[in-house]
Amino acid sequence: MADKQQLIADIMGAQQRLQQVIAEDRTDPLFSSHLTLSQLRILILLARHGSVSGSELAGMVGIGAAALTGMIDRLVVQDLVARAEDPHDRRVRRIALTRAGKDLIASIFNAGEEKMRTLLSRLSAEELEVVAQATALILKAADSGEA
Repeated sequence: MADKQQLIADIMGAQQRLQQVIAEDRTDPLFSSHLTLSQLRILILLARHGSVSGSELAGMVGIGAAALTGMIDRLVVQDLVARAEDPHDRRVRRIALTRAGKDLIASIFNAGEEKMRTLLSRLSAEELEVVAQATALILKAADSGEA
């Protein structure tokens, strides 16, 4: 049996190849969205945190409020985010995903899921059992802080 380091290298190489195969699919909604990396990051943060103030979002993204304003303006024009008055402080504008923004992020996240489901469906029940056991072991290592 190969030593542990070689097995880890083999697994990492296979995982990278799998990521490449999935990334080569140009039907992925990420490729047709025309979002910049910063805009995508904003949408992902809003999907995770919900409605946030402009200053909170600027802090999460790591940019100034002025730079954020321009990015949010472009996302508003695309109907992906909306600004609204904070119900507790009228001076604060909250930013949240619109229905179109939620749908876009969901389609981007789910695209990888569908691809993986298709790949897994090509395996036999016995092979799926091996994958399930391996996945459980990886999750166990991650949960124990060894990752």
